[in-house]
Amino acid sequence: MRAVVFTGTRSVEVRDEPDATVEDPDDAVIRITSSAICGTDLHMYDGRTGAEPGLVLGHEPLGVVDQVGSAVRTVKRGDRVVIPTHLYCGLCINCARGLSAACLRVRPGGFGAAYGYAGMGPYRGAQAELLRVPFADANCIPVPGEPGDDREDDLVMLADAFVTGWHATELARVSPTSTVAVFGAGTVGLLAAYSCLLKGAAEVYVVDSVPERLDKAGELGAVPVDFRRADPVEQIRELRRSAGLPPGEEEMAGVGVGIDAVGFQAHDRTTPGVENPGQVIGDLARLVEPGGHLGIAGVYAEKDLHPAPGGHDDGRLTVPWATLFAKGVTVGFGRTHDRRYTVPLRDLVLSGRARPGRVVSHHGTLDDAPHFYDDFDRRANGVVKAVVHP
Repeated sequence: MRAVVFTGTRSVEVRDEPDATVEDPDDAVIRITSSAICGTDLHMYDGRTGAEPGLVLGHEPLGVVDQVGSAVRTVKRGDRVVIPTHLYCGLCINCARGLSAACLRVRPGGFGAAYGYAGMGPYRGAQAELLRVPFADANCIPVPGEPGDDREDDLVMLADAFVTGWHATELARVSPTSTVAVFGAGTVGLLAAYSCLLKGAAEVYVVDSVPERLDKAGELGAVPVDFRRADPVEQIRELRRSAGLPPGEEEMAGVGVGIDAVGFQAHDRTTPGVENPGQVIGDLARLVEPGGHLGIAGVYAEKDLHPAPGGHDDGRLTVPWATLFAKGVTVGFGRTHDRRYTVPLRDLVLSGRARPGRVVSHHGTLDDAPHFYDDFDRRANGVVKAVVHP
């Protein structure tokens, strides 16, 4: 099979790899029809998280079941399925509690696993023609239709981006009438903002510096805020004041909810091109009002081979805890527990209420992956979300 393979810092190649096969009775093999490139893939592409050359990348697949093991009961050859990023057995105590990203059976000696992801198990990635899916009855989510139909982009977003965006809103306790600031207009940030709007949030601001991303935020119904123009915290406060604050809120003008959709590779606002891993959390601590909520969906890596000033190779970070404590802000962290969300969000897509595929900007074949990675990493040529079709 052909696959996108990490070959070194900022280098990927399309290579011939051994075909994925059924290795255990509860496995399935999926023939991939769409596989998206994620911002998390860039952490490995940039040489930050210790990915080894030869790793097949990708964790956002949609496809058709090609083979099933003898113990698989709920899917069969020819079924169209979306595959969640995080593998889970569906049976261990953490899965039973809805904590599928902390499954105890998919990575012996640890918890949780993902496809094509450094430090998250031995599983090859999904930017390939074929993908082995362990615990197939739990991990194959059936979807209707045919490959390439008008829901293809929406359904592939269920593998990770839409689910993670929705998870961010759960971490941040978004509810109807919430005022929300999302920092980061990558796909997860955009779909977090979109999820806030689906939940009935009153105001949603999206902070970034890439024009195409900010334009997309506006298309989705959020208010774009370009941090290159001025301090985004003050911009949002001024926007809220000029629009008219609800009675009693005149002395605050912050937001009730903040979402970090950037993570450890955040850039310093005052020094373009220089990373500052504490920038976003610091801004959100200033912006979120007393009694508010903060959701951290951006990745903070436990291993960083080239930490920025203010960061550490083991992921430690100085955070303004005193400010958050004084304000009584609740903080939610963590990877997405896919099992909680994938089926309900699938049904939201099938009902026509949600069209998360609106964030997709580019399509191509596996052969296009190297230049998609390059453009995406440099925030060039309008790449917001690229999907390859093996």
